[in-house]
Amino acid sequence: MEDSRKIIQDILVRKAGLKQDIFQDTKNHFERFKSHLMEEIGALRASVEDSRIRLHLEYKGEFQIQVYIGSDVLVFQMHTNVFKLPDEHPLWQTDYLKEDKSRGYFGIINIYNFLAESYLKNRSNDLGYLIGRVFVNKDEHFMVEGKGQLGFLFRDLTNSILTDPILTNIIHVSFSYALEFDLLAPPYEIVSKVTVLQMHEIEASSQMSTGKRLGFKFEAEDKDIF
Repeated sequence: MEDSRKIIQDILVRKAGLKQDIFQDTKNHFERFKSHLMEEIGALRASVEDSRIRLHLEYKGEFQIQVYIGSDVLVFQMHTNVFKLPDEHPLWQTDYLKEDKSRGYFGIINIYNFLAESYLKNRSNDLGYLIGRVFVNKDEHFMVEGKGQLGFLFRDLTNSILTDPILTNIIHVSFSYALEFDLLAPPYEIVSKVTVLQMHEIEASSQMSTGKRLGFKFEAEDKDIF
């Protein structure tokens, strides 16, 4: 009885305490993201004279911020759980994780891209896309999985620390990807037929599902990593 209780106690101290530390560190980094996002949007607003161009942000609680930039919204969202890399992940073969397995636990900050009109007109059927996610471990080392440059610029977990210049770079790359990731017309066959009821719903609340890409899928969605 005492032995089993000691095992449970050791797990709580080792693992639950670790996760609490990573959660708090990730939250601190998310607050830094908020500060840098505000700074970047302020700088853009000061330099872009066209008042029709959306450049503002909205806080949605502790763990989400919506950044309106042109016709897009980037949603930076901190997940409130801590995750371990899958056992088959190649990073487990690196010396960095072999030396200390607790380095393989991460807090995650997701970056989603939506159309601004989807939020402004409350089009709940519209699609958004995960364009990147930032992994931060107990040593404040980080890596980014994502699309475009987000998928290859920030992959060196062993040597990368989330400094202010790097954090700003992640924001710039995210902004650039979203702005270059254009809205495409859906294939004609998909929208060629519509019922009277659907037409009334479109008239009433613009509920026709819209997204930048039809069939776009973030690679990790297929892998069910966590």
